[in-house]
Formats: sequence, C-alpha cells, structure tokens
Amino acid sequence: MRIALVAALGGFLLGFDATVISGALPFIRSYFGLQGAAHSLQLGWMVSCLDWGAMAGNVCAGPLADRLGRRTVLQLTAAVFFASSLLAAAAHTFLVLILARVLGGLAVGAAILVVPLYVTEIAPADRRGLLVATNQLMIVMGIAASFLSNDLLLSIGARGWAAMLGVEAIPALVFFALLLTVPESPRWLLARGRRHQALEAMRAVHANAAAGELEKIGPQPLEPRAGSWRTLLGARLRLAMVFAAGLAFFQQVTGINAVLYYLPTILAQAGGSLASAFQQSVLVGLINVGMTLVAMSLIDRVGRKPLLLAGGTGMAVALLTIAWAFRVTGGAGAAVAHPALVLAGIIVFVAAFAVSFGPVTWVMVAEIFPDRERAFAMSAICLWNSLTSAGVTLIFTWELAHWGPTGTFLGYGLFAIAALAFVATLGPETRGRTLEEISQLFSGPRLRHRASAPAVEAARPPAAPRPPS
Repeated sequence: MRIALVAALGGFLLGFDATVISGALPFIRSYFGLQGAAHSLQLGWMVSCLDWGAMAGNVCAGPLADRLGRRTVLQLTAAVFFASSLLAAAAHTFLVLILARVLGGLAVGAAILVVPLYVTEIAPADRRGLLVATNQLMIVMGIAASFLSNDLLLSIGARGWAAMLGVEAIPALVFFALLLTVPESPRWLLARGRRHQALEAMRAVHANAAAGELEKIGPQPLEPRAGSWRTLLGARLRLAMVFAAGLAFFQQVTGINAVLYYLPTILAQAGGSLASAFQQSVLVGLINVGMTLVAMSLIDRVGRKPLLLAGGTGMAVALLTIAWAFRVTGGAGAAVAHPALVLAGIIVFVAAFAVSFGPVTWVMVAEIFPDRERAFAMSAICLWNSLTSAGVTLIFTWELAHWGPTGTFLGYGLFAIAALAFVATLGPETRGRTLEEISQLFSGPRLRHRASAPAVEAARPPAAPRPPS
C-alpha cells in the first residue's frame, strides 16, 4: 500500500495542476485583459493548453517508460511539475504563462499514464482495483487541495494567481524525494532479464511469496519499444482498443474537466459571489474525495461494470438537472432560476463521476492490455483522453457565450446517456482476474460471451487427457 501511495502522489500533482487554474482564472482574466465574449476562445485556450501539453506527455511517456523504466519516468515527471509551477508563478506575459501551462501538461500526460501503469504491474491481483484506484483518490485529493489553496490565497491581490500556481512546487519536491524509496516495476525488470532485481522488487510487495509470484509471470522479454500502431489496431487488440477508447472518450466528453476547471465561474454565474463560489468549490472537492473512497471500497467487491452503470446513471440525471436549473431568458445572458439546484446538481454529478468513470476508467484501461503492449497502448488511450478533454475545455467558454448553460449541460447529459449504452453493451467484468486472464478475455471476437463467464472458469486449465484403459 505504501508503494502505491507514493506512486499515486503523481496523481495528486495531476489533480492539483489541472484544477488550480479554476481559482486563478478570474484574476488572470483581469490581469491580462481577457474579459468579454470576444476573448472566450482565447481564455479557453489558456485553460485547455494544459491538455494540449498532456497529449505530448502521453505520446512520450509510454515509450520512455519502456526504455527507461516506470520509476525513472515518474521522477522526471516530478521534476517537470516542479519547473512548470515555478515558471507559471514568475510569468509576467500571457505567452510565458501559456508555455508554463503546456510544460505542466507534459507532466500531467506522463502522470496519467505511468502512475496506473506502475501500480498495475506491482499490485497483487486481489487488491489491484483498490491500489490502482488509489491514484484516482490522490487525483481528487489534489483537486480538493487546489480548491482549498485557492480559497486561502484569495485575498493576496492582483497577482494572487501567481501564488496559486506556484505553490505546487512544494508537493512536487516531496514526490521526487519519496520516489527514491520505492522499487522499479518487477515486470519491467523481468522483461529485461534482470531477474534478481525483479525478485527484490517483488519482495517489497509480496514478502516471502515473491518467488512464487514471479514464477506466475514467467519470462516475457520485450523489445526496447514494444507495440506499434499496427499492433494496436490489429485484430488481436481491436476489442481492447475499442473498449478502452470508448471509456476514455466518455470520461471526458461528459464534461468533468470543464466543470472542475471552471467551477468558481459556473457557480458565480449561478448567482453567488466570487467568495462564496470559492467556498462551494472546496465543498465539491471534499465530496469528490469522499465518493472516491467509496469507489475504492467497492471496486474489488462489487466489480467494475456495476459501478460504471450506477455512476453513469447518476451523472446523466445530474447533468440534465443542471441544464434545467439554468434557464436562459434572453440573449447571451443567463438568468438563473434555481442556484441551489445548480450547486446540488454539480455535487451529484461530481459524486457520481468519482464513484464510477473517474477511477474505474483507469483501472480497466491499465488491466486489459497484454504486458508487451501495455505501456504503448496506454499511451495511445491517454492521448485520446487528453485530446477529448482539450476539446471540451477549449470550447466551454464559447458554448456558455453562445448556447448558454442550459444548452451546454444538456449536451453533456446526452453524452452521459450514450456512455451508459456503451458500457451496458460492451462492458466486461475484470474483477478478480489476473492480468494474463484479462488479456485473453480481450484477445478474440466474442467479448460479451467471455466477459459473462465466471472468473474461475477463465482461470481453469484445460482438462488433462484421460489415460488409456
């Protein structure tokens, strides 16, 4: 558990870096003169540039994790988080701020890929869902910490946004230092013929049972860069790619990052003051943490698919409720008829996401690919996830200006309904299976039939031939 928590500090920095902009945004808008609908796309670019940088991080992190090792890439990620936060705090021009945010995006893109990859490869099968979901817990704790930090720094003044963005350097240093105390992924070491080191790494998790666990993996030598686009799009991995890409798409297109990145702006538009919007953001962040803890307690007991279906239903209901609560009365301005209902809808939406598509997406994406292709495949899926997030956050301010909150949240609600249909149709259950069993589950054309079979059947070896009488 300690090793998973240390690695998941990368998730904390990811969540903090992604949402700290929500509190800095009103002050950046004023400082750089970005008020009004004419600057809506420019403002959207400033917020979404983190996701555009994350795409580059997604592309680079997978091959680097295969070449250099999982832990080494996590250390590089911590260093980039540290540098980007200091550069953002020192920015005096809009261009430098954009560059700092793009640099932070590189670290975000690497963290979202390598943290679950590392934890998946080192975790025991019976606790893999819990330990990988620890990353999501740290992400939402980072989100909550950014909201609280922003609220505490609210009174600094015109350049208070610089302090909001710069404080991240402290946890980045802590993350780098703690990474020195954890082992490299035993699967990565074993794949490179470093069996003795792999055994030592495995002992950190399995103690005296380490040798037996290592034997279960078996020798799996990898090329320096395992995986290619031709491999990922081939028949063997097609089902896994379709399902993983669908989960990653619906996780973002239902609007979670738009809501979190612009949360004080949305709450202020609902009729409250900026100060109350910051305080309500802290409440939303704490609920996000609490419901992620609920997900962690259920994911290895209830299973992945039931959480996706239950949480997706709550997301759809909440988003449609928010759309109804915002009632446009004319022009581009929206008169809010039910501000309390807007806040309640956001709370339910974030809570439902936190128990379902938030943690379950990355648990399943990390589970379903074979060892040889896992890092490269996750790199591709994370790239797709970041691209979707960047598009959603880029056009959010434009949507608010032209469609109003009602049209914007109605669209998110319809996507949530589509996400439910996708999971109900294609979603397998991976609870309790080893990584090798799961990759076999996705290796053929009959996913639904195989997914419905009990895990014990998937693990059962073929019957031995009957001896002649």
